[in-house]
Amino acid sequence: MPLTMSRFNQGWRAAGLLFPIFSLPTPFGVGDLGPSALKFGDFVKACGGSFWQILPLSPTSPELGNSPYSGFSAFAGYELLVSPEFMVEDGFLAPGDIKGLKIAPSGTIDYPSVIKLKGALVDKAFEKLGSSLLDRSDFNDFAYSNGTWLNDYAFFMVAKEHFNGAQWSSWPNNLKYRENSALAEYGTKLATPILRIKFGQFLFFSHLARVKEHLRELGISLIGDAAFYVSHDSADVWAGQHLFCLGHDGQTALMAGVPPDYYSKTGQLWGNPIYDWVRHRQTNYDWWKSRIFHNLGNYDWVRLDHFRAFLASWAVAAGEKDAIKGTWRPGPGAELFDQLGASKPFKILAEDLGIITPDVTALRKQYEMPGTRVLQFGVGDAKGLSIHCPFRIEPDNAVYTSTHDSDTARGWFSKELTPKSQNVLSETVGYKVSDSNVAETLVRLAWLSPAALALTTIQDLLALDSEHRINFPGTPKGNWAWKLTDFSALTDQVAASLNELSSLAGRDNMYHPNILSYDTPFTS
Repeated sequence: MPLTMSRFNQGWRAAGLLFPIFSLPTPFGVGDLGPSALKFGDFVKACGGSFWQILPLSPTSPELGNSPYSGFSAFAGYELLVSPEFMVEDGFLAPGDIKGLKIAPSGTIDYPSVIKLKGALVDKAFEKLGSSLLDRSDFNDFAYSNGTWLNDYAFFMVAKEHFNGAQWSSWPNNLKYRENSALAEYGTKLATPILRIKFGQFLFFSHLARVKEHLRELGISLIGDAAFYVSHDSADVWAGQHLFCLGHDGQTALMAGVPPDYYSKTGQLWGNPIYDWVRHRQTNYDWWKSRIFHNLGNYDWVRLDHFRAFLASWAVAAGEKDAIKGTWRPGPGAELFDQLGASKPFKILAEDLGIITPDVTALRKQYEMPGTRVLQFGVGDAKGLSIHCPFRIEPDNAVYTSTHDSDTARGWFSKELTPKSQNVLSETVGYKVSDSNVAETLVRLAWLSPAALALTTIQDLLALDSEHRINFPGTPKGNWAWKLTDFSALTDQVAASLNELSSLAGRDNMYHPNILSYDTPFTS
């Protein structure tokens, strides 16, 4: 039977690791959905874990700061993450095609280089297949079952390249506004590159399914991540302009963000267009239903980012330079989730951080979704009042030592905590906490907390400092590039130590994905 919140409250406990796919060590300069992902799954198992959480796999680019939360599609996968080794194993490439293409190990992703390398390999495989691609039943089945988003995405990406990377809002008006004659004209003219994009998506989702199956055999659930908003320059907005708050010229009229908070004194101005919820309601939320079911079909669980925006979102007028000036606009609330099917609890983690009002918590609990707690938010002068404080966390939550948006535990302790707050942390655990043991301390607090699910980042598991941080919110460059150089740091000793803690905390391999099987699988 599906896992419900009541089962969280009855003592269900598990643990896992948070580690982006792009941060995996591979010979090709960027982590991908290949052998290294399988190997990391084995490591999660050795740690006594039963969850692996990743970041969004959306296609992005250096122009978008390489952010997985600013993608060209809410449905497509990033071709950069396909596995050259799997392409060889599946016969799309010969072993010699990837020989000598390796990029020297580095702790930072060189995106221009890896994009060029991966793109060339997919190009070569596509050229080798030629017209035989259309004779493959597996490719045709994929293209047909995902056609509702795949056709728009492939067309969008090729048209964008055709117009030298220009945003869709500056394309010729007949294509900008999707006139049938223009779609037919460009669709015919660009048919081959459009098919090439579809082939890349076929590879991506084939490799993702292969990784997911390996994890399921190990009893490990893969937690995907879905950003709440989509980029203005995306296939979703171009294909569904009526669903977003845009001006008459197609430009964003109201921008998304959050008001001043823990991360930024001026708030965060993301720039994504706000949803026009009236239009979504008129379509019975079809776009949202397709998106959520698509994600639930690709992952065992899905983390819904910025969950509070389902109740109200922070909207900033176009032209503002920061997010200080804005207004709260109501979201769909329960109406959207009723459309998804209220009879079954969904395998969704709600990211309910930030300014959370009672109605947000009520919505999460109504649909039996675990919430999110972060230990770094629960240490301070008023620690006993914080819902993130380790001994106040309720069981129906997932607790993290830190997140992709925060500093590592070591960096947070040395750079952000006052001496008084550092002492509060020491008093909480009963021993002197320092830079050298703070990461281990937060992991132990998370694992021993009442939360049903405890997760730590690889950076905190390995006690890495600020140089290994993934993202600095509010900064457009220099993010999303950290990766492990190799697997040498993920030793048997590290795994055994966390496994022992998982056992002590009652979190050792107590979860298996089959518990959450639905009678009818989700489809795109």
